[in-house]
Amino acid sequence: MCDIDRLHRLFWQLHHKDPLIVRAPGRINLIGEHTDYNSGYVLPAAIDKAVYVAISKRNDNKIYLHAEEYNENYIADIENLRQNKFHWSSYVLGIIDQLLKKKFSITGFNIVVDGDVPVGAGMAASAAIECATVFALNALFELNISMLDMVKIAQKAEQEFVGLQCGIMDMFTSMYGKKDHVICLDCRSFEYEYFPFKQDGIKIVLLDTSIKHSLASSEYNTRKKQCEEGVSLIQQHIPQVQSLRDATIEMLDKYVAQNKLIYNRCRYVIEEINRLLAACIDLQKNDIAAFGKKMFATHKGLSKMYEVSCNELDIMVDLIKHNKSVIGARMMGGGFGGCTINIVKEDAVEELIYDTREKYREKTGMNLNAYIASIEDGASLQKSPVRF
Repeated sequence: MCDIDRLHRLFWQLHHKDPLIVRAPGRINLIGEHTDYNSGYVLPAAIDKAVYVAISKRNDNKIYLHAEEYNENYIADIENLRQNKFHWSSYVLGIIDQLLKKKFSITGFNIVVDGDVPVGAGMAASAAIECATVFALNALFELNISMLDMVKIAQKAEQEFVGLQCGIMDMFTSMYGKKDHVICLDCRSFEYEYFPFKQDGIKIVLLDTSIKHSLASSEYNTRKKQCEEGVSLIQQHIPQVQSLRDATIEMLDKYVAQNKLIYNRCRYVIEEINRLLAACIDLQKNDIAAFGKKMFATHKGLSKMYEVSCNELDIMVDLIKHNKSVIGARMMGGGFGGCTINIVKEDAVEELIYDTREKYREKTGMNLNAYIASIEDGASLQKSPVRF
């Protein structure tokens, strides 16, 4: 966990000012993968791993950025923002770009970024940076932006400045997370409902393949286009279908079956939306076993039909799927690397991690990192430390 006192001291050393400090968490997604940009539902939760930013105003238009994780500085001019592809600064600069496009009045500022969301593991580190930044700038410059509009600004920053055509789930969860609850989010209307996620006797364990993915350079945008192509084929016959959220398997069978690739992509999404709604009923009944089975089904669909898994993710799920202590498991996030998310009986966690780490190394020659995640609140201002 980030040490706020240490962050405050670092900021003072760099800028000789007391900062405003904001925390924005990463996220897990229990079920509902690649459904957000198809106007479907997702079931994420904010976690205890977060990005922290410390920030203060300047008297000019310069932006002084420092990322503690990389021990790296970057200087920008608010009047001449430049994208640095695949560089951490883009997630901060993209927020500024959106605020300026929306005619918000801001000047230069100093910002230090730190945190413990693993990069490339599928826990939405980039969204956490974006949400922390927009939350901090909103407070620092008293912009009075609503929480939902901050979410939309963060999403637009990723789409337009970073270049990833992402859905809204990551940013929404980082902002709206609630301790010990998952969020059933309707990605079309932005209506949402909290469902208690009881962790009595179970733990959420994230097993990191050590395969780092960059979604902006992966086939994420390709999958979005393939889904849109499926919708277009259906619309030729049923114009009211605006997204895969509106489509049915029967429609696919009738109008898309001739294109097997597009059919498989769309079928996975429709099945996943239905699976998520059924999983919410499982949570209401506190039937975690039924919920876990749906997680395994999601992984199979992501791997075989949506084809966003990778060999290492599939190996990880195969290694634990017959373990009676594992209630559910699947790859998590955009794919092509990152973590699997596993619901594990609490008394078996240590043994599971040890055994899986050894077997994974035997099969792949790679190390496995493990994280135990708890469900926490969303973005917030942090209490300023006492001056050291």
